[in-house]
Amino acid sequence: MRKKTTSPSSLQERIEQVMEKPVPEHIAIIMDGNGRWANNRAMPRIAGHHEGMKVVRKITVMANRLGVKTLTLYAFSTENWKRPKSEVDFLMKLPEEFLGTYLPELATENVKVQTIGYMEQLPPHTYRAVESAKERTKENTGLILNFALNYGSRAEIIEAVKSAINEAQKGILSPEEMNEDIFSNYLMTKGLQDPDLLIRTSGEIRLSNFMLWQLAYTEFWFTDVLWPDFSEEHLIQAIEEFQNRQRRFGGV
Repeated sequence: MRKKTTSPSSLQERIEQVMEKPVPEHIAIIMDGNGRWANNRAMPRIAGHHEGMKVVRKITVMANRLGVKTLTLYAFSTENWKRPKSEVDFLMKLPEEFLGTYLPELATENVKVQTIGYMEQLPPHTYRAVESAKERTKENTGLILNFALNYGSRAEIIEAVKSAINEAQKGILSPEEMNEDIFSNYLMTKGLQDPDLLIRTSGEIRLSNFMLWQLAYTEFWFTDVLWPDFSEEHLIQAIEEFQNRQRRFGGV
């Protein structure tokens, strides 16, 4: 999956060629390697997170340009609270800084901000910044920039099961009518198509409790590139490889 593809020298030519074929409608990214990027440069880990924030902006703009409908970014997991308090505090400031800096541009690009995760557990300043961005962009009809903030897939699935059981006990839902489509409506991603393509950076090859239900038939693309070094060219490469695969969904 890490093998480079032969492609035209011009990024614009590659973009045009990619857009001639079906582009993944929903791309999910596990943005990994910010800390290692900083450590490699003898910089504090927070410097890597700050640099990674800039990459979010350019990848969002490129994905929107390519016609991607949803871009889900794993920004902070329920397990990330275990990190040092100083690092967590900095990470909780990034959404406010990112949206304060780039929201006008994203709004001009017709991007719509959404979130999945346990938002009520975020610090008030983080929660307010994200909710304000969602409110300001709710009428936009372009790419959905979906931040997974304080998100964990196992907890999401357990809460979905609890909600379904509660409605069954109230007679709202019959257990016999439960199927995959109905269960999906109890998940945080209700209304969103499951990801077509998952990208994970930094050489790690695992899901880390990310969208376990939704990724059942997703194509995976892993790269050793650390997130702060991830470029538009890497995104194009991932999509090119996606387009060269045959998706059978269990068939032949």
